[in-house]
This record gives sequence, structure tokens and C-alpha cells, in this order.
Amino acid sequence: MTALAGGYVQSVDWLAIAPPTIAAVAALAVLVADLFLAERNKPLLGWFATAGLALAALLLLPLRAGDRSTFCLTSDPDVCSYRADEFAVVIQFLVLGGALLTALLSMSTVHNRGSKDAGDGDTGAAGAADAGAAAEGGKLPAGEFWFLLLSSAAGAALLPASRDLATLVVALEVASLPAFALVGLRRGDRLSSEAALKFFLSSVTATAVMLMGVSFVYAATGSLHLSRIAAALGHVDPRLDTLAQAGVVLTLVGFAFKTAAVPFHFWVPDTYVGAPIPVAAYLSVIGKAVGFSGLILVTVLAFPAYADVWGPAVAVLAALTMTAGNVAALRQRPERAHSAVRLLAWSSVGQAGYLLVPIAAAGYADSSGDAAHAIGSTVAYALMYAAVNLGAFAVVALVSRTHPTGRLSDYRGLYASRPLAALALGFFLLCLAGLPPGVIGLFAKVTVFSAAVDAGLGWLAVVMAVNVVIALYYYLQWTAVLFRAPAGARAPAGAPTPARAVPASLTAAIGLAAVLGVALSGAPQLVLRFASGALL
Repeated sequence: MTALAGGYVQSVDWLAIAPPTIAAVAALAVLVADLFLAERNKPLLGWFATAGLALAALLLLPLRAGDRSTFCLTSDPDVCSYRADEFAVVIQFLVLGGALLTALLSMSTVHNRGSKDAGDGDTGAAGAADAGAAAEGGKLPAGEFWFLLLSSAAGAALLPASRDLATLVVALEVASLPAFALVGLRRGDRLSSEAALKFFLSSVTATAVMLMGVSFVYAATGSLHLSRIAAALGHVDPRLDTLAQAGVVLTLVGFAFKTAAVPFHFWVPDTYVGAPIPVAAYLSVIGKAVGFSGLILVTVLAFPAYADVWGPAVAVLAALTMTAGNVAALRQRPERAHSAVRLLAWSSVGQAGYLLVPIAAAGYADSSGDAAHAIGSTVAYALMYAAVNLGAFAVVALVSRTHPTGRLSDYRGLYASRPLAALALGFFLLCLAGLPPGVIGLFAKVTVFSAAVDAGLGWLAVVMAVNVVIALYYYLQWTAVLFRAPAGARAPAGAPTPARAVPASLTAAIGLAAVLGVALSGAPQLVLRFASGALL
């Protein structure tokens, strides 16, 4: 098919853009179908959305060679706005696979009353009122939920293939705006509304800062395409050098927010607690994939000439982020309401710090090959993190069905009541900690550590080593709780409700995450080999 632009006929490679397009088309189809389906048939929307995501992921197979591009300049066919290279295909696989697991995880949540407690663990009239409001508004509207999830996934799949700043910003907002609504979709829940508002205001502020940075970069270089920006920044007019540096820094600030890097991380714990558990899982994985892929594109492809500016800045951000996240996770009290989700929220901040380390190392690389290897470490770590973190959230969703307050202490004796769920959660936590049998977690951390050492960032490697030791404590503490003897009888107010049958979709989500984690642990070197050729 062709499109007329500026008097020139430009071909459009529909296969290259198929993955995000299929997700977007499925979103529109769900929205229209929701108007005509009776309430009893609403679960069909979830299965249709899941099928749409599966089809979008399958369409990545013809793109695995990474040699397709489209929306190129007619005057210069090598300068394109969309490029389905190896990096884009790998991240799209992560995004669509993560969205697919999220869809399976969401089935029971969307079509049942929400089980999350609206209070913060305090007793009293206010907590009772909030709990009552949550019970009244716990049911999620199916059509809106699936439309928003598919729309966000479409934007997230578009972003890693974007090769100009305009498309990059549009894709980022398409991925983010539906996420705001997903967080606040539980009607009548005070925590959900507050979380959505905080997430929205913080993100809009970061986007405004990033757009100012993009405008500065455009003013200094005269182009929005990443390849042309890289060439122009190499010999920018000295009078515009300060403007270019300011543009680079402000652009990075916007992506630092999306990655939950310190000091732009303050929205994470409250947003994760206020959001439905599947949405929190989605933000922890796909939200981070969006932020990190955008950060990689602008730093390595657009701003290599200013590596001396963003390299040290990202290194400092990595050290601060992993330290703040792990220390805050260490301080979570087991008896506090929603402490399980809060611990995973702060853990995700700490993991974001590890993911930033290879990006910082790329700023110190002597060649494009070294930079590509460093970025491959981030991609490999992200693949491991996506599988096991989604699995951990899936088990949390399972436990919250009978323990709505979501305390860490509720997991005591889980092995006695649900042995397979306890074994799966233990495996996921050990992967995040980097301990056997979670070999993929250990391998990913060693790879990231090596990237820092090879780049001469010895101080950052030391900070990472200290943080890994800190994280071991709270991961192992949670793992040990799973296998302790069940606690004695509690007071009636805190007693768990009777166990319910586990929905097949939730079981499938836990099982798929566990199988993927075990498979990755069996051949971790293949992950790095697959990811190392993903850029440049």
C-alpha cells in the first residue's frame, strides 16, 4: 500500500507495523463490541483481548531478522521514523508477552468484585467507610478495562521501533495515558482515585519537561530523527551548545520518571497500592520497558556526542535508585495492610537501579560494539525481571482472594494451604534476589555487574554489590515466611475468608511465568546472546 506525501509516493510496510497495529485494532474492536454484548457475555471481551495480544506477539516471528523499516524520508530512505530492528523486536516481545500475562492475570479481577482492602490497615470509621466504598465500586468495567489495556500495549509496542522524537513522544503518551485511567478504574475506591491523580499529575509534569527538552534539541539540531540528531550534535554550533546540553538533560528527566528513577520515584508505592493488582503488575513491567527502551534510544542513538553528560548522570541515578528502593523495601512492616504490594513496589524501584547500570556503562564505552553489549545486559535483565515479577504479582493476586488486606504476614504457612503457589512465589523471589535455583536472576545480576566493571565504574559496582546484599534480606525473609507453620487463630476481624477455587486464567498466568523462569534459568547464556545483538 502507498501513501502520498509531499508529491512523493512512499511505501508502507504493513508487516513491520503489524504488532502495534493489531493491538490497536483489537482495542477498537473491544470498545465497539462492549456496546452490544450483554453483561453475562462480558468475559468474552477478555478472551478476545488476550487473543489479540497473542496474535500481535505471533506477528513478531516474521520480523525476527530485524531488517524492516518504514515511514522513511523520500529524500533519504535510510532515515526512517519506524524501524523494526532486533532491538525493537526484542522489546516488543517483552511488552506484548507481558501484556498477555497481564490479561490472563486480569480475568478474575475484571469480572469479580475487587478484593483489595481500601484502608491502610487502621481501624475506625474512616477505614470502614473506605472499605465499604471499595466493596461497592470494586467491580471493574470490562469494556473500558480491556480497551485501555490494549491501547496502552499498542503504544508500548510502538515506542521501541520509533526512530524520531515526535513518534517517540506520541508512543510514550499512548502507552501512559490509558495507564492513568487503569489505575483509577475501580470506582468508589479512595486509594485508587488518589493513586491515579498522583500518577497523572507527576507524569504530566515529567512529560512537559521532556517536551521542552525535545524542543531545545530540535532548535539546536534542526531535526527530530535520532540518526540526524546524533550527526548534528557531533558538530553543533558553539552558540547553541548550552541549549543542546539543556535539551539532552531535560529529555532524560522525562524518561527518568517513566523508569521510576530517584528522585522521580515517589509515585510508585502509592500508585501500585491504589491500582488493581494486575494493573500494578503491568506498570511494574511494561511501564518500565517503555521507559527504559525510550531512555536507551535517546541516549545511545540520539545523544552519543553528549555521553560525557548523560553517562555520569545515569550512573548517579542508578546508585541512588537501587539504594532508595532496597532500603525502603527493607523497612516494610509485615503486619501493615498492602505490605506485600508495597514491598514489590519498592523492589521494582531497586530493580530499576540495576537496569540503569548498563545504560550508564554505555556512556563510557569506547566503541559502538561495547555500547551494544552493555545495552544487551539491560535487555537481558529486563526479560528476566518481566517474567518473574509478573509471576510474583500473580501469586499476590491469588493470595489476595482470601486475604484482602495483602499483608506479608498473610503469607505465613502458604505452603501448607497452597504448596504449588508457595513454591512458585519462592522461585520468583529467589530469581529477583539472584540466588539458585533462580539461575537466570543470578546470571542477569552478574552480567550487569560485569558491564559496570568493564566500563571502569568500579564505585557503581560496589554500590550494586551492597544493594544486592540488602535485597537478599527482604527477599529471603518473605521466602522463609511461606514455609513456616501457619499462624494460630486470629481475631475475627482479621480472619481470612474461606479458600476459593482458583480461576483457570490466574493459574495459567502463574504457570506460564514459572515455566518461562525455569526455561530461562536452564539456558541463561541464550538470553544474553539474543539480547546483545539487539541494538546498533
